Amino acid sequence: MSDEQLPEFIKHLLNPSAYAHEAVDVKLVQTHISYVLLAGDHVYKFKKPVDFGFLDFTTLEKRHHYCEQELLLNRRLCPSIYQGLVALSDTENGLVLSDINDASGIVVEYGVKMARMPEDRMMANVINAGQLTVDLIENICDTLIPFYEKADGGNKIKEFGTSDSVSVNVLENFEQTENFIGGGSLSKSQFENISGYAKDFLKMKDLFEERIAQRRIRDCHGDLYSANICLADQVYIYDCIEFNQRFRYCDVASDVAFLAMDLDFHGLDNLSRHFINRFQKLSGDDGLTKMLNFYKCYRAYVRGKIGLFTAHSPEVDDITKQSSLEQAGKYFFLAERYATE
Repeated sequence: MSDEQLPEFIKHLLNPSAYAHEAVDVKLVQTHISYVLLAGDHVYKFKKPVDFGFLDFTTLEKRHHYCEQELLLNRRLCPSIYQGLVALSDTENGLVLSDINDASGIVVEYGVKMARMPEDRMMANVINAGQLTVDLIENICDTLIPFYEKADGGNKIKEFGTSDSVSVNVLENFEQTENFIGGGSLSKSQFENISGYAKDFLKMKDLFEERIAQRRIRDCHGDLYSANICLADQVYIYDCIEFNQRFRYCDVASDVAFLAMDLDFHGLDNLSRHFINRFQKLSGDDGLTKMLNFYKCYRAYVRGKIGLFTAHSPEVDDITKQSSLEQAGKYFFLAERYATE
């Protein structure tokens, strides 16, 4: 997206003078659902007014609500990073960014304010630098296990572990990607192999009921992979799914399978296996491996789908489009590997 196409409030926030603190060289990072501004020692995240069916940020009221949810839910794992909510207001002096409680004038947008974490310690950068170690993997495990033990697993949440509930998420992916078949990232044979495997697995309803009986369905993170982990002075796991409960209320196996899949994607199969083995041993989750390939396949397919969505967003440039298509193809290849192992 060129500067001309950006919303006026984002153009305003690209100016360091828009902030009450020092913010030299403000940087904008975009996803398919967010504008993220790196400004000095802080990060400001604003939701795009999009509707993908599984999320709806189309009104200011909805964006405010989901900003509140993002703050509340992410403070479970890294309270020190999530500092509060901000509002951008239209005042007599123009647009003013402030903490939400200090807002005056007419609020035109809401956002989440975070502490900025060191770029070189983001897990994806640690992986790219060849610095991911067994010790770091074990630290992630040690952070996750008490999180899942404390996470809500009540009757409402348990219902999301049934085969029928899981199938809503899984089959939705196939419906949303069917029109992309043959476009270079997803072949017809891949689509048929992956969807056929998933549909067959979903017929094994007893496996899903067994996981419910073992109390393994929890209010999880929902987006547990290297892009959302920082390995600094401690393990920070951030940016959980706040916009749709059915993506976050899931089997713990689905959550950890995402990170295991991500390690596989980066060619770190040994660390992936170590992560699962340690997690299984320390959590006492003997049934996890029965579900692992199914959820790895599901998670890889989701990442491929997001790559397709990003590539076909009208605001992305040609370089982003091409890289997104290439990455989507790699995820679909990995999903097929899980489906045929």
